[in-house]
Amino acid sequence: MYNKYLILLTASLSFTVHADNFGDPELGKLKSPSCVFCHSVTGDNTNQNYPDLKGQDQLYLFNTMKMYKNDQREGAYADMMKAQLGRLSEQDLKDIAAYYSALSR
Repeated sequence: MYNKYLILLTASLSFTVHADNFGDPELGKLKSPSCVFCHSVTGDNTNQNYPDLKGQDQLYLFNTMKMYKNDQREGAYADMMKAQLGRLSEQDLKDIAAYYSALSR
């Protein structure tokens, strides 16, 4: 029984550490100047065809940006997204994802 609780505690702590170290929202705000044209500083869309990003899951945002960057996502805005994300590092994407995720819905 003790081992079961120890495993659960260890698993929950490892997730917490990972989530806290995922990206820096403050740096993400500084790294997202080209994002704001479509997604604004507040994460609200500037056009009904663009998604709202505020409060979205940071891992989802990161994976989506990474897929656009690596030409693994298709759609009307795929080429534009790939161009915008092309010069950003993986850490930049994590920081931007953390920034938009931290905004309240």
